[in-house]
Amino acid sequence: MKFGIVVNEGPYTHQAADTAYQFTKAALEKGHEIVRVFFYHDGVNNGTRLTTPPQDERNIVKRWSELAQQHKLDLVVCVAAAQRRGIVDRDEAKRHGKDADNIAAGFRISGLGQLIEAGVLADRLVAFGD
Repeated sequence: MKFGIVVNEGPYTHQAADTAYQFTKAALEKGHEIVRVFFYHDGVNNGTRLTTPPQDERNIVKRWSELAQQHKLDLVVCVAAAQRRGIVDRDEAKRHGKDADNIAAGFRISGLGQLIEAGVLADRLVAFGD
């Protein structure tokens, strides 16, 4: 089965990010395909490389980055939601006159068309969080 995943909550404010990660990992282990993971609303906070949790806590951003690398996942951060929350890649930083970017490894910034496409290509679109 092909799944599209939508993550609407931040990594440390709600269980949704952890649940989405665990669901995605389990689906991959069972041989399912993940068409795309789309981070929307506060979920875009899963894509900042500046997250630095204490050593004894889970590092959700790192988990997503590693899973993406292992399985060639397409991790897409909504551009409008990201800009509102100060998350930019190199191109967006340059376009807006910022002196740095903060997108985590394995993530990319794009628009809502990527969410629509994931819904079209997937057999099921599963959303986590409000």
